Amino acid sequence: MLLTRAVLAAVLATAFSAQAASDTPYPGTIVLKVDASNTAQNIFRVRETIPAKPGKLTLLYPQWIPGNHGPSGALNQFAGLKVTANGQPLQWVRDMVNVYAFHLEVPKGAASVEVEFEYLSPVEANQGRATMTNDIVGVQWQSVTLYPAGYNSRKITVQPNLKVPAGWQYGSALEQQARTGDDVAFKPLDLETLIDSPLFAGRYFRQIDLDPGAKIPVRLNVVADSAEQLEATPEQIAPHREMVRQAYKLFNSQHYKHYDFLFAISDEFGGIGREHHQSSENGVKLGYFAEWNKYEARRELLSHEFTHSWNGKFRRPAGQNVPDFNTPLQNELLWVYEGQTQYWGQVLAARAGLIKPEHTRDLIAATAARYDNVKGREWRAVQDTVNDPIVNARRPQGWNNWQRAEDYYSEGELIWLDADTKIRELSGEKKSLNDFARSFFGVDDGAYVAKHYTFDDVVKALNAVQPYDWAQFLRSRLDGHGPGAPLDGLARAGWKLVYTDKPTDFLKAQEDLSKSANFQYSLGFSVGADGKLEAFQWEGVGFKAGLSGGAQLLAVNGRAYKPELLRAAVTAAKGGKEPINLLVKKGNLYQTYALDYHDGLKYPRLERIAGTPDRLEAILQPLK
Repeated sequence: MLLTRAVLAAVLATAFSAQAASDTPYPGTIVLKVDASNTAQNIFRVRETIPAKPGKLTLLYPQWIPGNHGPSGALNQFAGLKVTANGQPLQWVRDMVNVYAFHLEVPKGAASVEVEFEYLSPVEANQGRATMTNDIVGVQWQSVTLYPAGYNSRKITVQPNLKVPAGWQYGSALEQQARTGDDVAFKPLDLETLIDSPLFAGRYFRQIDLDPGAKIPVRLNVVADSAEQLEATPEQIAPHREMVRQAYKLFNSQHYKHYDFLFAISDEFGGIGREHHQSSENGVKLGYFAEWNKYEARRELLSHEFTHSWNGKFRRPAGQNVPDFNTPLQNELLWVYEGQTQYWGQVLAARAGLIKPEHTRDLIAATAARYDNVKGREWRAVQDTVNDPIVNARRPQGWNNWQRAEDYYSEGELIWLDADTKIRELSGEKKSLNDFARSFFGVDDGAYVAKHYTFDDVVKALNAVQPYDWAQFLRSRLDGHGPGAPLDGLARAGWKLVYTDKPTDFLKAQEDLSKSANFQYSLGFSVGADGKLEAFQWEGVGFKAGLSGGAQLLAVNGRAYKPELLRAAVTAAKGGKEPINLLVKKGNLYQTYALDYHDGLKYPRLERIAGTPDRLEAILQPLK
């Protein structure tokens, strides 16, 4: 006799909290079938056959997603759950505390349960990131999988199957077992590896070999909104191949059987940059190849995600060693996981020729200026920002400069530049962070199993390269409150941050692409394409005048706003006494603000420090 819903709730609600993940292999193989062919309505249909014994069973929908660093499982897009056994419907109840858990009772005589549900990809931008369009499908297995509680995810075997739209091709780190028409069967594997192996499929698809002739393939799997966006010249492919070679020279190891970049060029498919052990998800807007020179700054994405195969996936912080996808991740070392990856991603892009060294300097200048002006440093150290994926989950912020966000990425990059130049200085240029990368991430060549580390392990590895008080070095930068960003490494590299009245050509081009106007280091805010005021400096000129986000700039000194008009007004006011008058609309209120600012336009750039070694040039040089 099946239990009633009320009895189920009473009997099972407390059962889940007591379940610990066992290292005993889950009995049997879960058969997962995903139909991703309904691109007209953006609906994934899922069926699972889950071996089960009579008695209580809790099914989990993944909540803590590796690479997202927080509880970001798309439960709000999960719908239509039905469970049956031997053809008979089973009642289920959601856990009242952990809403990602579903409790049910498997009846006597049943050897498995059949599960059906839908994953509803967003159809509007305000619903989340689009994973299905008319031309591209992105399968993230955590969104289309329920799994049994009480078992380590590495001990649960799954045999995945996928139906793609008619005639489409796909890229994935998964190994194909068979394909019949548009139905693809993959080889069975453990749940952790499955969820770490997404798939991009497309109407327009191209696969580019990035390491020709190698025993371990590295492939760039490109999907796009049109066939024209797939076209890449040999000159464009060459630096991508060099990026792979430079990564191998840096890390001196490989920790995958093959590596697949999943790369979407689209204005409709959601943008993304997410790491996986044997692949990565990468999404950019149209024009990556078609407008090659215009979108140079985008080309850091692939080198960043490739670096993660070593840093973040093979070598992982100890707090990321969790038994399943519903156990909270510990993020205390994200300044290594993401911060050093941000550093190597930028360095590898320059070494490979994806981004010119002089433009890399411009990007570093922009990063240095941004973090040197973070007012929130007064109350919140960068170490605390590792909690931001949980606290804020990348939701928009009204006062980012004061609240802070995931600053462990780019401020972490500045810290690792500091460490690299310190090693070079102390060793007389004989050692560098390259040596740390080889010894720390390059161990156990050919191993695929994650190797976890602690803060003390990082310090020990740095000391093995160059003896120094690295614990104090790191802690002072991670826990300190300034003033200003950790720019010692920049000075030690032979460069200093300065501000001039004109942006560099490269940063001006990036500003034009974003259709915004940057006045952050003069007036203390930026202006978006529609005149929207944004990116305020806390206690900056605009802030002190009473301006805030959610407002639209209409006029400058009585004339309709244009970026060049505001720039001219700031220039004209330099050294004078007359304020800059802005007419601003916020809600239904029109108001004029007088900005008492007379120091002219200010844009960041790097300037050489005379008589010092140019270690930044040395860092960006390709490895031989």
